[in-house]
Amino acid sequence: MLCSVYKSSKKVQTYLYVNNRDDFSDVPEALMKMFGTPIMVTVLNLSSKVKLGFADLEKVKASLSEQGYYLQLTPKEEDMLKAHKASMNSTAGKTDSGETL
Repeated sequence: MLCSVYKSSKKVQTYLYVNNRDDFSDVPEALMKMFGTPIMVTVLNLSSKVKLGFADLEKVKASLSEQGYYLQLTPKEEDMLKAHKASMNSTAGKTDSGETL
């Protein structure tokens, strides 16, 4: 199962998988507007793959078969500042032994 992979010209780390090179006829118009001009990345043989980087291989195959495209969105990055602030709030007012002051 071959597919073509394109990256978005508008959204960082957003990729569109389609069944045929340069054929976006199955992709909704609204999605194409949000995606921007597709930039060709590669052609993949999904039959020979065991896994993909950030996408679930079986979901990609199913989506390509059922709707003719698969959209891979940017993975969410951990907000380290938010996590740090939360840990600071949870330890504020406590002694080293965990007792509340």
